[in-house]
Amino acid sequence: MFAFSRRGTVIAEGLKIVGNVTANGLVEVRGQIDGELQCTSLVISREASINGAVAAERVVVDGRVEGPVTGRDVVLKSRAHVVGDIHHESLTIESGAYFDGRSRKTNGDGEHAAPAANGNGPARAD
Repeated sequence: MFAFSRRGTVIAEGLKIVGNVTANGLVEVRGQIDGELQCTSLVISREASINGAVAAERVVVDGRVEGPVTGRDVVLKSRAHVVGDIHHESLTIESGAYFDGRSRKTNGDGEHAAPAANGNGPARAD
């Protein structure tokens, strides 16, 4: 069920993990995680589901996440379903993705960037 390839660790379809997961390198989730996930790079496949916070330098979501997402570069693919706030330096949302939460831009040290000069706060997708 766990596999390590040249690309990293795969949490296979049909595998359900209850608890927190921490890994170095790339993690591809095809199964289900009920808990927090922290790694260097994360790919959440179409069939995958995570119920908990996720954090990685680069996060690509094509499945479901219920919980906050933190990453330097975050990409929501067209089949993504995210319910929770996203903290990011860069955020890409493809057409068809579902996002219910707040988008918070951070600067390089993880601190939230100052609001825009016009006083508008972070974007909200409802």
